[in-house]
Amino acid sequence: MNASLQWGILGTGRIAYKFAKGVGAGAERSRVVAVGSRSAGAAERFGADCGIARRHGSYESLLADPEVQAVYLATPHITHAEWVVRAAEAGKHVLCEKPLAVCLPEAMAAVEAARASGVFLMEGFMYRVHPQTARLVELLRDGAIGDLQLAEISMCFDAPFDPADRLFHHDLAGGAILDLGCYCVSLARLIAGAASGHAFANPVEVRGSATLHPKARTDIVSAATLKFPSGLIAQIICALRQARDNALHLHGSEGSITVPGPWIFARHGGPSEILLRRAGEAEPQRIVIENAKNLYALEADHVAAHIARSESPAMPHADSLGNAATLDAWRASAGMIYRFESETPAPIRGCAPVPRPGHPMRYGSVPGIAHPVARLVMGVDNQTSPAHAAVMFDDYIEKGGNCFDTAWVYGGGRHEKLLGGWIRARGIRDRMVLIGKGAHTPFCTPEWIERQLHETLERLQQDRLDIYIMHRDNPDVPVGEFVEVLNRLRNEGRFSVFGGSNWSISRFEAANAYAVANGLQPFGVLSNNLSLARMVDPVWAGCVAVSDPGSREWLERTQTPLFAWSSQARGFFTARADAGAAADPELRRCWVSDDNYRRRERAYQLASERGVLPINIALAYVLCQAFPAFALFGPRTPEETRTSLPGLGIELSTAELAWLDLRSETR
Repeated sequence: MNASLQWGILGTGRIAYKFAKGVGAGAERSRVVAVGSRSAGAAERFGADCGIARRHGSYESLLADPEVQAVYLATPHITHAEWVVRAAEAGKHVLCEKPLAVCLPEAMAAVEAARASGVFLMEGFMYRVHPQTARLVELLRDGAIGDLQLAEISMCFDAPFDPADRLFHHDLAGGAILDLGCYCVSLARLIAGAASGHAFANPVEVRGSATLHPKARTDIVSAATLKFPSGLIAQIICALRQARDNALHLHGSEGSITVPGPWIFARHGGPSEILLRRAGEAEPQRIVIENAKNLYALEADHVAAHIARSESPAMPHADSLGNAATLDAWRASAGMIYRFESETPAPIRGCAPVPRPGHPMRYGSVPGIAHPVARLVMGVDNQTSPAHAAVMFDDYIEKGGNCFDTAWVYGGGRHEKLLGGWIRARGIRDRMVLIGKGAHTPFCTPEWIERQLHETLERLQQDRLDIYIMHRDNPDVPVGEFVEVLNRLRNEGRFSVFGGSNWSISRFEAANAYAVANGLQPFGVLSNNLSLARMVDPVWAGCVAVSDPGSREWLERTQTPLFAWSSQARGFFTARADAGAAADPELRRCWVSDDNYRRRERAYQLASERGVLPINIALAYVLCQAFPAFALFGPRTPEETRTSLPGLGIELSTAELAWLDLRSETR
């Protein structure tokens, strides 16, 4: 028999007690060796009742215990992401009670922490590891009831109302959707995937409703309709104050399946059943599933069996992220929004983010800016909520980033407000380089520069930027008028350096000639497109690239700092561009061409030789030019940030740059 996985239990609530008793009653590859609580008294009582010798009066002490290899996390929902991250960074494997986090951004942070630390992480849906679930999946994959058309799923119980109980507590992320609906969503996504030959499926449409308790303002009865790509409709009900039989009913084109107990089964081991009724049959076939092991012991041993894989085949990371996204959509549709979601949340680790030791960021300099500037610049245009912004921005800072690029036009101002709220909450403005942009067509006039700049500063809750960039040029305006207003605003202390985005070289030179002739500060930065892939058609009207030899020669000669947007050609150097980018018309219009596919082939070849991703080669192409270049990127997940960073450490020779760009056949 394999050595037992040594568990520590973090939290001493009801579910923690059940886990400890269950593992002790029948686990073969697991044993509980320690417990941690927020108080020494609670840990002592729990340990004495469950026969656990190592009793810690703090969660931190439990994570520092060298005897603990894996942590069962059983704290309230609102703290899940924090303690997953802390446990992972302590080198502990984690089984986290559902839900993994209260929202998708925090779930992404939890998964990223586990990946970065190389530890196992699984969201604790017990039913996923039971042989009954495996048999259900097998039936659906074999087409036992034909095309799956309708699923009816519920998880309800009648709990007495207690405003202090985490089930109803608004500020602890209570409510039926996160406590019970997460099960229903995970099962709907599992069966939708099984019926279409996949591990899971994500819905294309989510419509929800909820009844909120008038005092607690948490949902006590909630329902949702999920529609999947296959056409399957899943109807979901969850409730905290209503009792139902909670059976699973599946209806297909050639029959139906009923699972009387889809969640709890026989908790302490024993047979369960699936009822299969094929079309034309008077009575259902009774499929009996034998299982002798306690459900919690089964779950703990499943973790022990898959530790080396870092994630569970029964509940992989991508599955948990898809579940979190669906729950977010359900809550948004139903109006179940928590108070803490309207403002920037506290950092997951509990303290303001700082660059972590050994981070991979590289820096450059911009004349007029005192701070070194991160060469990978975070674009502020993909964040969807305060939580999403906080997770992405905190992660970027921890990876050594310090430069943010935003614009008056992005999201109608929402993105600047998200960044401003985060800056104020974190209190680290003095360590940042802040870029703002304005004067986008059709508001590209000297008057609009000033109006939009003041609105940008108001949204950001700041009195100045570091760099201000005109988002577009307007050739109908004499260039001197732009130079005059930009100098006046600079002299007022609104920014230190200014420049132009999507400006032609000739207009940029004309602006600087005017500045020199009149004793004014010239444009200091340019922000045009540069990427290994040639921009075939402008991404937006008025976009300008500097990929041509003449522009590169000018940049080399003048050493003008370039802030390159679409530096990785918007996914052209990933699988998105396979098969002619048929599924992405925008990618096809802007980047697909025969010469770009040749560049892509060379990037893939060099990436294979270097042991990196093709997007890393594409990023290195921009950063290894013979002029100061900074690459703007717009990651939506911490994983996208992490997988972009290796490009910072790649050195490309002049010969390799020319070969990648098809200017040479040798390297």
